[in-house]
Order: sequence, then C-alpha cells, then structure tokens
Amino acid sequence: MRPEPFALERYFARYEFSAPHLLSSSDCDGLPMAEVLAMGDDECRGLWRALTLGYTESLGLPQLRAEIARLYETVGPDEVLTGAPEELIYIAMIALLSPGDHVVCTFPAYQSLHQVAETIGCEVTRWVPREEEGWRLHPADLEASLRTDTRMVVVNAPHNPTGALPPRADWDAITGLVAAHGARLFCDEMYRGLELDPGARLPAAADAVEGAISLSGMSKVYGMAGTRIGWLAVRDEEARGSLAAMKDYTTICSSAPSEVLALIGLRNGAALIARHLARAERNLAALDGFFARRADLFTWVRPRAGTICLPRILADDISAEALALRSVEEAGIMLAPATLFGLDDRHVRIGFGRENLPAVLKRFEEFVAAAYRPR
Repeated sequence: MRPEPFALERYFARYEFSAPHLLSSSDCDGLPMAEVLAMGDDECRGLWRALTLGYTESLGLPQLRAEIARLYETVGPDEVLTGAPEELIYIAMIALLSPGDHVVCTFPAYQSLHQVAETIGCEVTRWVPREEEGWRLHPADLEASLRTDTRMVVVNAPHNPTGALPPRADWDAITGLVAAHGARLFCDEMYRGLELDPGARLPAAADAVEGAISLSGMSKVYGMAGTRIGWLAVRDEEARGSLAAMKDYTTICSSAPSEVLALIGLRNGAALIARHLARAERNLAALDGFFARRADLFTWVRPRAGTICLPRILADDISAEALALRSVEEAGIMLAPATLFGLDDRHVRIGFGRENLPAVLKRFEEFVAAAYRPR
C-alpha cells in the first residue's frame, strides 16, 4: 500500500525555503515563540515552567482538549483527539474505510483527502465545485454522486485552494443529504474561523450531523503551523475508539511543548483571528487592484474565507505551470499551479495570509508586466 507522491508537498519541499518570495503559502504568518509565551495566562505559564519532555497523553493534553471542545456546540473534551492534521487525515481514512468502499470527495483538494482512500482501494468520486457559480459545491452534484455503497463523504469547507464557502442553505442541504444517505461526513475545517464575513460561518460538521468528523488545527487560522497540533472532533464513540487505536501506529502522542503553546493560542484565539482577518482584508484590497489592472490576463472568484484563492489565466498561450516556472526562475517568486491539485493547467493558487503580500505582489506584477505585455 503505497500512495502516489504528494504533488503539492513535493513542490513546496523544492521551493518553499529556497525561493526568496512566496505567493502561494496557504497559512498566516507564523507567530514568534516569545509572543506566544507572553500571551499565556497563569495556568499556561505554570504548565510551561513545569514542562518535562516525556510522553504525553495519547488523546491530548486535557486542558487543550477542553479548550478545543469550546469551539463546538455539542462536542465534549472526551470527544476530541489531537495530532498533526495530516496524520489525522491518514488515520481517519485507514481506520474507517475498507477496500471497495465508495467515497465522494471535494475536488480539487489537499491530496491526502482523496489519495489515502484511493490507496486503500476505495473508489473515489470527485465532487468538483462549479467555478461559473463562484466555486459552488452544488448539493445536486453531491446527490448525483451518492450510491448505495457510499461509505464516506469528504468535504473541505472553507475550501482550499479556492477560498469558497458554501452558503448556509447549501450546507444544510449537503449535511441533510449525507445524513439521509447514512454515509459518514468527514469535513476538513482547517480554515473555519477565517470567514471574511463572520456571520457566514457554518456549523461544524461534528455538530451538524451525528457521526460526522471535523478536522481542524493551529496551522491556518492561528498562525501556529510549527506546533503541528490539530484535532478531530467526533461524537461517535465507536469511531473515536478506532481512531485512537490507529494513532498508536503513528505518533502515539503529541509534542509536550506544542500542546502548551497550542493551548495558549486557543485561549487568545479571538485576538489572533481578528489580527489575521484584518491582514487578509488589506491583502485582498491589494489583490483587487492587481486583478483589475491585469484583467487581460487573469480573472478570479474573490474568496469568502481562508487565505487562498484560485485565479484563472485567460491567455490561451500561457499555462499555469509555465507561468509558475518562469516566476520562480526569473523573479524568485513561488507560485503554485493548479496541476499540483490534479486540476487543469489554467489556474494558480495565491496565498494572502502573509504580511509581505503587497511587496511580493508588486514584484510579481513587475515580472508579469515584463514577461506578458498587456493584450
């Protein structure tokens, strides 16, 4: 059982720390360690001072799981399992799926969301959002994909790489379809909390559907990817037991320092999210200007959540891969072509969660102006 190479991660391994300028990062700026520790309350500072570098509880630090549970309406601390987000995707698919199962998965998506199931021997139907409708995950398309042997429906909302967010009516229809069909809903909610309109935030899958699983973590929303802390929220006791047992074959437990740092981050979550949303709004204004000035070359669906978007290249003679290659080789700017997500060669992912986005975008616009004259 050997999965296909992870195209996006292999690409990032090549360029993320060698290219001087990043225009496709999916996260917000990483928080300095000193700043995180300074935000700690008395309890967290006490935990940090008393910290030892031994094993930790497999399910996660109890205080951390309690803090995570507060993000949900119906999930208790004992219904939370912590781990690295990528690890949690892997163990969920391995523990809950079997060869021959049918899975419906949002596509394009982070590769492991469909690749692990495919590697197991599941049949995966790709549920593609409609770009012409604002990258809409149409409930009718899901309904057409469901079968009597559909075991799991994998959704990513808010969506990476498009930044799309289903309207509440669509979300209710999606969760209703999954519940009525009897399949398990697995929702990647890594960007939940970074809705540009906070009123558009959707109910978590774990709250919305019995037996559903919500995946989230510290990487995207909180600017703490280096902690490698994420979690699964699941109220189904049997499924939770299977997940915990499978984790014994991966990391067993999380890093002790990371758990305390994540606890501090969550207890200061409102302030961190406000900071990251304000930056995202500033950077979106810069992107609005760029796409208006180069409307001859690009069109885009303005994202509704997260810190990523997926503009389309309009020129037939310019491919996404060629643009990305020239950009990194000639201007030192890393850009991710949509082929890394298994999509076409007409889109590129742009990330706007970093403080230096305006400067990098200015450099990119200068490169584009020299390489691709206005048409």
